[in-house]
Amino acid sequence: MGKPTDFWGIKNYLPVETRTYVPRFLAIRELVAEPEKYSVDLPEVTNAPQFAVVDTGGQIDMALAAELAGVDTDELYALNPGVNRWATDPNGPHRLLVPTDQAEHFETELASLGDRERVQWSRHKVKEGETIGQIADHYHTTVAVLRQANGLHGNMIRAGHYLMIPHAVKSLDRYTQTADARAERQQNIERDGNRMSHVVESGESLWSIAQEYRVNVRALAKWNAMAPGDTLSVGRELVVWTKDSDSDSGASDAPVASPPRVRPASFTNAQIREVTYVVRRGDSLSSIARRFRVSVPKLVEWNKSANQKYLQPGQRLVMYVNVTEQSS
Repeated sequence: MGKPTDFWGIKNYLPVETRTYVPRFLAIRELVAEPEKYSVDLPEVTNAPQFAVVDTGGQIDMALAAELAGVDTDELYALNPGVNRWATDPNGPHRLLVPTDQAEHFETELASLGDRERVQWSRHKVKEGETIGQIADHYHTTVAVLRQANGLHGNMIRAGHYLMIPHAVKSLDRYTQTADARAERQQNIERDGNRMSHVVESGESLWSIAQEYRVNVRALAKWNAMAPGDTLSVGRELVVWTKDSDSDSGASDAPVASPPRVRPASFTNAQIREVTYVVRRGDSLSSIARRFRVSVPKLVEWNKSANQKYLQPGQRLVMYVNVTEQSS
């Protein structure tokens, strides 16, 4: 009671991200309120609406929308930062912000389009062994969009069947502000160290991959235009920058991978096999040890990084198990 309730009074109780960006907003407010005090010249801005909200009536290709509105595609993305792909979200909201002087023309052009003209469609015959994820990646769309467009309730598809695929109208180099394009630019930035590629496998997470390469999980996320808590899709290619030493920026607080594990010399029995287990949500050292009929101390010995209170989903553990003792 009696303590200040402004930002400076409560900042120590706020998340790091909030403590970082709020002072910037406060500084901008001060500059705009009293530019002369800070020797800043601000341009005159007319006190009038600069953009209008236009109902698109459904999903629409961003390059096509920019063409209809008579604006540059990058400008349309800048006005609509929530759009991260080549088209607006099929689930809405179905509206776009455009410059006010282009709004009426845009609405007129939209009215002349048929529903199937708003995005381009292809009929794709499913090949043997193809997955819905692979097809989505090929057409630069998402599994969710393919499921919705084809009335699918899961990811099961059959060879020989056809899928209707909505995809970009223009060449992909026209969509420079999509999440994929931004990620590619981020991945192509040259950094210190050795560049490596890692293809995501089932059960992996940014945390487990960072541990494998002995890098900081935040740095790994940044290199790939992601957030540390983002989930990964199987088959996605990540860029990893490694160094010969652990002196790279931020590596000191990274989860460190265990040193290379050598099969214990005492395990000469041919019935002993090395097993790698990917930790799932809810797993513990004791539950894993029981499942594979090994002891917790041995499990910790084989995995130095597992000697902690909590395991991380996606973390990989190695075990040396007697195959004859495992239940079917």
